[in-house]
Amino acid sequence: MLYQRQGWPEESEIVLCTVTKILPNAVFATLDEYSGKTGLIHISEVSPGRIRNIRDFVAEGRKVVCKVLAIRPEKGHIDLSLRRVNEMQKKQKTNALKMEQKAEKLIENLSKDLKIDVRKLYSELTKELFNYFEYVHECFDSIVAEEFDPKKLKLDKKTETALIDMVKEKIKLPEVEIKGTLIFQSWDTNGIDIVKKELTKIKKNGIDISYLGSGKYKVIIKAPDYELAEKVVRENITALVEKYEDSEEGNASFVRA
Repeated sequence: MLYQRQGWPEESEIVLCTVTKILPNAVFATLDEYSGKTGLIHISEVSPGRIRNIRDFVAEGRKVVCKVLAIRPEKGHIDLSLRRVNEMQKKQKTNALKMEQKAEKLIENLSKDLKIDVRKLYSELTKELFNYFEYVHECFDSIVAEEFDPKKLKLDKKTETALIDMVKEKIKLPEVEIKGTLIFQSWDTNGIDIVKKELTKIKKNGIDISYLGSGKYKVIIKAPDYELAEKVVRENITALVEKYEDSEEGNASFVRA
C-alpha cells in the first residue's frame, strides 16, 4: 500500500501488523501503516488462557490486528496485544484498509490517465488531504457527498477536475432504508388539508411517501447509515404519531415493514 503514517502510533491505537518472527514466548510483527516499525507481542498478550504452543495462534507472514499497549521511541520498542482486540475492532480496521486499497486503485488509474507517476500523484493528493482526513477514501467519500471542497487539496486545475470526475463516477455511497406503513387520518372538518400539510412537511425532509388508500401511506426513509435513518424517523414519523395518536383531532400510527 502507498498509505503510510508518519511518526509513532499512539497507545491504545488499533494497527494492522504482519508477523515476521515467532519465538517460544513472544511474537515479532511489523506495523504495516508505520513504515515497517517493529513491535513485540508477549505470549501473555496473544490469547486469553494458557498457551501450550504459540504457533497454534500465529504464523509467519500472517496479517494480524493488534492494539498498541506501550511505546518507547528512545529504545525503538512497541508493545502490542492480540487478545485485547475485539471482533468489531478487527472488522473496522480491516474494512478501513480495504477501502483504502480501493482508493489507491483509483489513484493508480488516475495517474495513468494523467500520465503522472503514481507515487508523485499520491504525494500531491495527500499533502493537504491528511490535514483533514485519516484516510484517502474518507476524503473521496466526502467529495462525492459534497461535504468537502476539493479545492482545499490545492491541486492544479487539470488534476482536480479529473479527480472529481473519477470519484463521482466510481464511488457509490452506502445507503440504508427503513420502510413502513403510516396510517394517518384527521377528524377535523379541514382534515384533508391538515393531512396534506403534515405530509408535505415530512416530504420536505427527504422522506418518500406514497398513498395506498384508506388513510394508509407507504413510507421509505433513505440515509447513509442506520443512526441517521433512525434520527429521521424519530424527528418526523414518530413525532407525527405522538402528536395525533389517540387524539381528538385524528389518529396516527406507524408499522415498520
